[in-house]
Formats: sequence, structure tokens, C-alpha cells
Amino acid sequence: MPSSAALTVAAKSRQSARFPESARRPAAVTVIFATATALSVMRWRQDYYLFIIGAVAFTAATIGYEHRRRHRPGDAGHIAGMGIGCTAMLTAFYVDNGPHLPLWDRLPVLAFWLGPAAIAAPLIVRAVIRARRASRASGGPQRSRSDRR
Repeated sequence: MPSSAALTVAAKSRQSARFPESARRPAAVTVIFATATALSVMRWRQDYYLFIIGAVAFTAATIGYEHRRRHRPGDAGHIAGMGIGCTAMLTAFYVDNGPHLPLWDRLPVLAFWLGPAAIAAPLIVRAVIRARRASRASGGPQRSRSDRR
């Protein structure tokens, strides 16, 4: 069974004829979603929230990835999608493992649920605002050289 690193490298290789277009999706978040789904199915009553959070992370990251891949104007969709996906994955990690970590076990359970979003939301909003300002200042959407292929 290939590792997630191997899947990610294969997904990034545009010249590879061995992998069809559907396999070039963001492999890392797909592996994380599959793992969250498997863990939640094994103990559904205790871990159903892992499936919900994994679905949110997968959906948000896919939206952000597709926004960039389809060369939509501006970077706000990409920034928001990838930021929300990452925040959801961190939330799942802290909710599942936080009570077992040293020092973290002293925090209330609500801190594991809301902490990552409380930190990430202002950062995502700031990044989106900066991207929109930069886009307006240059007279169009900001794109790097790698996005113009």
C-alpha cells in the first residue's frame, strides 16, 4: 500500500501517464479524510465527529484547490478554502488527541473545539483582505508563474 507521501508526489507529477486526471487531486487531504472515515466507522458512537470534521476539511480544501486549478480570478477562494480545511484538520486532531496530551489535558473540552478556529479565522480574513488589496492595486488577479501554465 503506497504511503501518503508517495501519493502526493504522484499527484503532483503532471507528466505521469500512470495516473489519470482524477488521481491528481489533493492526495494528502484525501488520505486524511479516508483515515478519519475509517476511524469514525470503527467506533461510530464515540468518533462520529471525526467523519463530520473530515468531510468539512475535505470539502473546503477541494474547493480551495479547484479555485486555483481552474484559474478563477483572485486568490480569496483558494486562501479561504485551504485555510478552512487546515483549521478543520487541526480541530479534529485536538478534539481527538488533546485530552491525552501533557498540559493540554488541563484545558476545557470547548478549547479543543473552538481554539483552532479562534486563532485561524483572523489570519484567514487578514490574508483574504491582503490578497484582494493586492489584486486591486495591480489591476487584476495576482497569479504566480507556476499558475500560468
